[in-house]
Amino acid sequence: MQFSSRLPIAVHILLCLAVFKGQYKLTSSFLAGSIGVNPVIVRNILGQLKAAGLVRVEAGVGGASLARDVREVTLLDVFEAVEGGESLFHLHEKPNPQCPVGRNIQGLLEERLKAVQEAMRFQLNAVTLKDLISDWRSLETP
Repeated sequence: MQFSSRLPIAVHILLCLAVFKGQYKLTSSFLAGSIGVNPVIVRNILGQLKAAGLVRVEAGVGGASLARDVREVTLLDVFEAVEGGESLFHLHEKPNPQCPVGRNIQGLLEERLKAVQEAMRFQLNAVTLKDLISDWRSLETP
């Protein structure tokens, strides 16, 4: 299973908003240039981040900013904003009840996949934007 690129793009946007605050007008075109995507993609993701209360977007004037402190925003917050909070794994709905595997597959997988999902959520919740900014700064320092 592969997730979309929305999470990395959203994190890129948020890091740019934190790092370039006050230096540039942080428009969707500026952000798209940094990310290497079409500005429409950035506007769509900014809309999701705004709906989740992670960014402010100035209509008309243009430009975006963080709505919360970088110490308070986790990767889980960003993931839920752009990928949704529902279950990561979807079991097929109609396995054959006449088959010994089919009638038991959901019971075999449901709790295990829930545990995998919770482990991922735990790991995402352990990383803040502040952590990522610190790591980025160490990469930028010669």
